[in-house]
Amino acid sequence: MTELSFFAAFLIGLAGSVHCVAMCGGIVSALSFAIPSNKTVFPYVLAYNLGRISSYCLAGALTGLLGQLVTQQSPTGLKVLELISASFLLLLACYIGGWWKGLVHVERMGKYLWKYLSPLGKTLVPFNSPLHALPYGMIWGWLPCGLVYSSLTWALASGSALTGASIMLGFGLGTLPVMLLMALGIKQVSSLVRHPVFKQAVAFCLFVYALLLLAKTFGFIFF
Repeated sequence: MTELSFFAAFLIGLAGSVHCVAMCGGIVSALSFAIPSNKTVFPYVLAYNLGRISSYCLAGALTGLLGQLVTQQSPTGLKVLELISASFLLLLACYIGGWWKGLVHVERMGKYLWKYLSPLGKTLVPFNSPLHALPYGMIWGWLPCGLVYSSLTWALASGSALTGASIMLGFGLGTLPVMLLMALGIKQVSSLVRHPVFKQAVAFCLFVYALLLLAKTFGFIFF
């Protein structure tokens, strides 16, 4: 994977943090009750987020491997996967901008797996140490999320387990700053990413980038 792809994945994660606030705000608030009151919050929050990102990397590796199998079986497989990836990014832009909520139906598909995983997280709270927050984050990394699913289609189109994991690592690191700041109680961050102007700007940028990816897939541009 090129450094450009990793950086692009990071930027999508950073831009998509506007969605993280809506999806994970309640989870971040719940973390404060799981952390002992006499302990420093940051190590627990960091461990939780590292666990979450590690699950993204695992999912990226699995989808990247699947993409590799598809491209090996079909000469047109890569183009099809790239088309799927760009289409999901368009759906994500529409979702964040509030233009169309079709991605909600994709999120619902993940709820079948989530209903088996979520009870496991409850067995890990309250946290006795930051190490207990790590597996908790690994479980919550599988929370049904349109932003994550859209990024996974990019990992799928990479056609490589290693590249897929790297893409999701970049994506996860992109979501990290806002998630950390939210957990540390910096309310200005939440106010900014919830602002309608900010959300529309993020949605527009993602929409344009998705169109560029579609143009690349059909051979109109090269980058």
